[in-house]
Amino acid sequence: MKYRALKYLVAYSLPATVAISFSTEGWLTFIPLIYAFAFIPGMELLIKADNSNAGDLEKEIRSADRLYDWLLYLLVPLQYLFLFWYLSVISETSMGIEFWGRSSAMGLLCGVIGINVGHELGHRRTKVEQGLAKLLLFSSLYGHFFVEHNYGHHKNVATAEDPATARKNEMLYSFWLRSIFLSYWDAWIIQVNFNKSYLRQAQKAKPELPSFVHWFKIHFIDWRNEMLNIHLAQALLAGVIYYAFGWLGLQAFLVAAAFGVILLETVNYIEHYGLSRSKITERRYEKANPQHSWNSDHLMGRMVLFELSRHSDHHAHPHKKYQLLEHFDESPQLPTGYPGMMLLASIPPLWFYLMNKRIPKGN
Repeated sequence: MKYRALKYLVAYSLPATVAISFSTEGWLTFIPLIYAFAFIPGMELLIKADNSNAGDLEKEIRSADRLYDWLLYLLVPLQYLFLFWYLSVISETSMGIEFWGRSSAMGLLCGVIGINVGHELGHRRTKVEQGLAKLLLFSSLYGHFFVEHNYGHHKNVATAEDPATARKNEMLYSFWLRSIFLSYWDAWIIQVNFNKSYLRQAQKAKPELPSFVHWFKIHFIDWRNEMLNIHLAQALLAGVIYYAFGWLGLQAFLVAAAFGVILLETVNYIEHYGLSRSKITERRYEKANPQHSWNSDHLMGRMVLFELSRHSDHHAHPHKKYQLLEHFDESPQLPTGYPGMMLLASIPPLWFYLMNKRIPKGN
């Protein structure tokens, strides 16, 4: 079929429900939440998971088809269009049911589009696509994810050094705190190490300049200081929102962004829960393999999240585009899709009962 990529238009169904939330009142403002955590999990219980992989010819076709990329690119302006719409309607909303309904709706977009699609584009090799990734992450005030995820999580996944890997018997709620704060700290550590590397290179290139000049340039006004640039951009966005929509608008933006962050960290929790890599030497772990990520082949979640749940292949090949990700028989499988598993994770005793016995031996 020529337009294979169009199945991922299912991802656009979430913004469609958010449009309903922004255009209605009362309980209807919670339609996106009901769609994401009732309708989709229900469909995934009814529709059989599909673990088939594309053949070599099909992979070539998918790799060459730019429509897969444009389905991601178009979500960048759409995310900011919805953010402006949200702030416009929320500025006329009292702190009642509509505020929380619309904020949860925007929060879903912050998590599913802002962070998830930002994650996909953040693994691309071109500066343009990485720039689009950062724009999306800014909409959730989680730009540091670009640094920590690419240079920290993918290196340390399924080890004690990775704050985004949930330990066996660790509750979701304590994981949120550990992952959010330590991931942010790790991003700064990564940036400091980058700065040191840049500093050594700069001193070799221009040894005539004093060391403190190199240090100041690298740490404060050099374009390569990713963390500094991220914070400046996010502060600018927050400032523009405050100027245009006042304190209520800024408060609403922070609520929606926090909701998106909680969604991301819940996904982080289920992706590697209880899985660990063995140490080979004092400083080295075994290579990450398909057994170190939980997978789900349930179709609705796969299409809405652009194949995020085929997570083992993503860790094996971080730069592989979403439409090319494959199923591995040896990777541990979740009993249902990501939305359903997120609900289960919110009930720790039930989560432990279902998941602990599924953790492969040796973890």
